[in-house]
Amino acid sequence: MPRGDTAIRVSGARRTSLEVTITLDPRIGNYDHLQGVLGAELSLLEYGDFECPYCRKAAPVIEEVRERLGTRLVFAFRHFPLAELHPYALSAAVASEAAALKGQFWPMHDKLFSGDEPALRQEDLRRYAEELGIPPEKVVWPATQFVEDRVEADFNSGVRSGVRGTPTLFVNGRQYHGAVSVGDLIAALLE
Repeated sequence: MPRGDTAIRVSGARRTSLEVTITLDPRIGNYDHLQGVLGAELSLLEYGDFECPYCRKAAPVIEEVRERLGTRLVFAFRHFPLAELHPYALSAAVASEAAALKGQFWPMHDKLFSGDEPALRQEDLRRYAEELGIPPEKVVWPATQFVEDRVEADFNSGVRSGVRGTPTLFVNGRQYHGAVSVGDLIAALLE
């Protein structure tokens, strides 16, 4: 059985569904890439893959949720590259971590999710780095070997937290199973 608390929704005396609530391991901390203040009233964490089309669609939704909730919300992003499905996901993840060493994680994150289709080849990663003022050779291998452990640690925390695909969201520390829409996410956060 997955880790976490088990909650049963009951209608009258009849059980209508069983829901297993998975909790985040580890909780959001200062080791995460954060937008907002650690310890904010509300928290949203995404395990994402830069090549995943569903993560790409979720990015503007999450941005709007952040804008609407303002300082009440802290948002964190962790890597969960599905390399067997997405051949460029891992190189994009390590490129974002290399950018983080230069204080540019979120601008690189935004570039990696920009556009309708992913542009994540080595030449794309180098171009994004140049646009951010980072030497292009710093976001591709072998320079990125120094940040590969960070991506692996995020992935492993996702496995411990029951992540099986992307995007997987955690709302206030618990895995979220609803629609990825502004209204549904805000409702879950405020619940």
